[in-house]
Amino acid sequence: MDDTYQIYLNRVARLTLRDSYLSGLQHIQGSPKYQIQPDGSPQPVPFPGYSVISPPAESDTLNADFYRHLNQCQEQLLSLLGPDLMVPVPPESFHFTLADLIWESAYQQARQNPDFDAQLRSCIAASFGQCASLATGTPLSFEILGVMVRTRSVGVCLLPSDEDSYERLVAFRRSIYQNPDLMALGIEQQYHLIAHITLGYFAPVSPELDREALSAALFDFNQRWLENTQKLTVAQAQLRQFEDMTKYNRQPDWPVFTF
Repeated sequence: MDDTYQIYLNRVARLTLRDSYLSGLQHIQGSPKYQIQPDGSPQPVPFPGYSVISPPAESDTLNADFYRHLNQCQEQLLSLLGPDLMVPVPPESFHFTLADLIWESAYQQARQNPDFDAQLRSCIAASFGQCASLATGTPLSFEILGVMVRTRSVGVCLLPSDEDSYERLVAFRRSIYQNPDLMALGIEQQYHLIAHITLGYFAPVSPELDREALSAALFDFNQRWLENTQKLTVAQAQLRQFEDMTKYNRQPDWPVFTF
């Protein structure tokens, strides 16, 4: 389901064009993952599930400089968009999702089976075990292409630093999504890979939003900010559980894969 390397490069390259920002901004919506309280403060809404992700910023010492840089980007982006439009995620939760698994209503229904969580962890461990050839001792490497606008969120799009990083990530995802035992649990690939890190979610969008001006501002911001971009080194993939979009948890015995 994931693209070839060249098709991926061509597809994501279009995401940071001014016309792409303008087109994307026509369709943005407030995210249901946050609820705005009467005092204007955002409150995360329960959104439980599992994903395979890179270690979150709070525990990723290997990429400390990268995440400090990304935190600065988030602050500047929040200043540009304004708190009425963008709800920032906690910087310590920044991460790269390597494989979405299950979330919200699908997960709530699945865990009516009291063994579901244990079965999912066992399946992911088995998939990781099938990836020995991908553990070359050389971490995957990605760099920031630019700001990316999605329907309900804003973040940065990641570009593989080399073809090997992309091909190994695709093979890693394939080992997860083509695991028949995991498929039997109702988990399947639902999205093409667009490597990214979410920086914030959209609050309810005002009908007065000047999308033309905002698309121009995002394009200009992108050009300035990218002059000092840094690389993300992905040395590990971890199974993590979340109750909402602010924290990603794991136990010491949960599956981990080292590239």
